[in-house]
Amino acid sequence: MEQIIANGLYLGAQYALIALGLTLIFSLMNVLNFAHGQMYVLGGFITYTVVAQLGLPFLLGILVSGLLLALMGAGVEKYLFRPVVARSVREESTMLLAAGIAFFLDAVILLLFGEKQRGIPKIVDGVFNWDFRIIMPYDRIVVGLLALAAVAAFILYMRYSRTGRAMRALAQDRTAAQLMGVDVNRYSMFGFALGAMLAGVAGGLLVSITGVNLGMGGPTSIKAFMMIMIGGAGVISGAIAGGFILGMMESVGLTVLAAYGDVTYLIIFASLMVFLAFRPQGLMGKPWG
Repeated sequence: MEQIIANGLYLGAQYALIALGLTLIFSLMNVLNFAHGQMYVLGGFITYTVVAQLGLPFLLGILVSGLLLALMGAGVEKYLFRPVVARSVREESTMLLAAGIAFFLDAVILLLFGEKQRGIPKIVDGVFNWDFRIIMPYDRIVVGLLALAAVAAFILYMRYSRTGRAMRALAQDRTAAQLMGVDVNRYSMFGFALGAMLAGVAGGLLVSITGVNLGMGGPTSIKAFMMIMIGGAGVISGAIAGGFILGMMESVGLTVLAAYGDVTYLIIFASLMVFLAFRPQGLMGKPWG
């Protein structure tokens, strides 16, 4: 049981970090960013390039990945999503744009890095063994702690910084925030950049454990959407809760149902459908949106 809980917390920390970026973008702009998984993959490849090819420290690779993804996110919001939102009266337009960006990033990643799995050397050697009840490599523990630290830093930033408060006001009521003097365009761009940065940091962290390849973008986006559906779309605390719930469900399923292959994900998807049938707004979402 202790091993299952430890694995669930490790998975939950990284999943929460992935979901936070997606739910932030949705809460600020009401945009479902289908390219979020591709941003995660791109972040992993950037960290791989900095660490494995340039021989620079792992933490520097994470920093570079986050900064480059933040710049890309700001550009995507300003030059792609903002004009579409301003000129289109149909919400489907932003969904099609996000899907197009996802396919474009897949093509860019294929051209730059190819299809092969890429990874970096272990950041920490050795295995933690607590009386054979919890056995976990030290590098996973470090990555899990870094993910938790990033989630905590994000929460504190959103709660106590002026920019964070402005983004929360914008997420709660866009019109009221604008009337109170909040620069909607500026903070929408900043929020999109921050969401993309979180995806890049998550990808950079996980490249040291699972590696990264071209095909990871789609499945990562699906998991991110599952997390915000569990917790409640646009709710930051819901994204964190959804991440840890999904992580714990995977840990239990992969341990208990290991002999049955991919049936774990079949059960998770079935459980999610039943859950949404009774509570479509998620755990922490409001019935009216």
